[in-house]
Amino acid sequence: MIKRLLLLSFLINIVLFSHAQKVYEFNSTCQQAYQEITKLKINNGLALIEKAKRQNPNNLIPVLLESYADFYILFLNEDPKDYQTRYQKFSERIDLLLDGPKSSPFYLYCLSTVRMHKAASAIKVGKLWDAGWDFRKAYLLIKENKKEFPTFAPNDLMYGALQAVVGTIPKGYKWIASLFGMRGSLTEGMRIVSGFINSNDPWAKAFFNEAAFMYPYLMFYIENKKDEALAFTQQRKLDLVNNHLHAYMAANLAINNKQSEFAKNVILNRNRSDEYLKVSIWDFELGFTKLYHLETQEAIKYLESFTNNFKGKFYVKDVYQKLSWCYYLQGNMAKAEEARKNVLLKGATESDADKQALKDAKLGKWPNMLLLKARLLSDGGYHNDAAALLKGKTENDFIKPEEKLEFAYRMARIYDDLGRDDDAIRFYQVAIRLGENRKEHYAARAALQTGQIYEKRGQKSAAITWYQRCLDMDDHEYKNSLDQRAKSGIARCKGE
Repeated sequence: MIKRLLLLSFLINIVLFSHAQKVYEFNSTCQQAYQEITKLKINNGLALIEKAKRQNPNNLIPVLLESYADFYILFLNEDPKDYQTRYQKFSERIDLLLDGPKSSPFYLYCLSTVRMHKAASAIKVGKLWDAGWDFRKAYLLIKENKKEFPTFAPNDLMYGALQAVVGTIPKGYKWIASLFGMRGSLTEGMRIVSGFINSNDPWAKAFFNEAAFMYPYLMFYIENKKDEALAFTQQRKLDLVNNHLHAYMAANLAINNKQSEFAKNVILNRNRSDEYLKVSIWDFELGFTKLYHLETQEAIKYLESFTNNFKGKFYVKDVYQKLSWCYYLQGNMAKAEEARKNVLLKGATESDADKQALKDAKLGKWPNMLLLKARLLSDGGYHNDAAALLKGKTENDFIKPEEKLEFAYRMARIYDDLGRDDDAIRFYQVAIRLGENRKEHYAARAALQTGQIYEKRGQKSAAITWYQRCLDMDDHEYKNSLDQRAKSGIARCKGE
């Protein structure tokens, strides 16, 4: 009996001793691995992680870094085979991290970060309920960590971003906010993230790659500072050649800010080394820049490369719709119809763009060719070319009600982009009058854009009125994304 007790005591001591040896050591090897992974040089990063494990098998930071690697692979490529092997590892890593020392500020931070990786990855495969719970847990963990370690700078990036985003969640996703059990503050959240970006804290500098990816997105979509978001990439001299994560962000935001030429240059000038994670997003983005310049044959080449190589479901329907437009503009209706059929058969409807593509495909109608060309040129930032196409046209040149509505909206957007605010407002109001009770998104978007013009002028009360007008319109295309932007606008104007 004594021998057994001694053996049991020995085993307990071994377990306790091994537990006590677990550490969070973000040493130079781990920092190098983080830098490589956040450039999307995943294999280089994984090799450094293995080196860090050999240096100290009890170091838990490599567990966190492996989570980053899997997150970028899953989020950007959405390959179902990868999900079968990688997604479950997030839960395994959480179990490993629970053995870490609770006295370290990295304990809750790492748990929260892996939860965020797991949640964001789940969204890409439609696991919205699972994602909601993991987001909630991630928030509660980072909130607790910020309370326990208020001077630990890495807390601020995630906590501030969540604060900024949650207050602007649209109705369709309110269940996520309720799970969070919190009320966000756009102003406070952005103040915290901005403070992190501009901090001289060593940890803020160490995590800068990640922060410099997130911050422009928050500026662009939450604060509506689109030009400032892209200017940030220049002011901070982000390496858009050798850091593919930053290059992707810059190209993506440029496309959404109607700066196709800038986006195209970023994509074409990036480092083509095989060291980087191979992703289909480059073909996707380059295809859009070509389409927006009406270079349909080039657009087809890149968009078809995307559909042939991408294994996920996000934006697949949207891309097939754009392919159908390319062939339609070329007069090749057989190929246009084939692409439209793929809109019905392939991809998913998690994004507003995919939902819209499916809805259009089911209607079976083709857009007015003149308006389609003007739309594409306008979306690409070729505003004068778009204006030239519609020069001399009036609402009476179009027969169908939906075409009259689109014409008014299109003229408004062109004038808006050319800085002719009064002309833009005049046509936006026509679009609202024609489309407020229709299913198309033009009227709601017109109200949103009008609000943005008044906000830019400093007329915040008028801006809030138009943002609310956007929110009050129901049952239209892009409802969730437009509502989110309108709520962000109201929050900005109220200083919330």
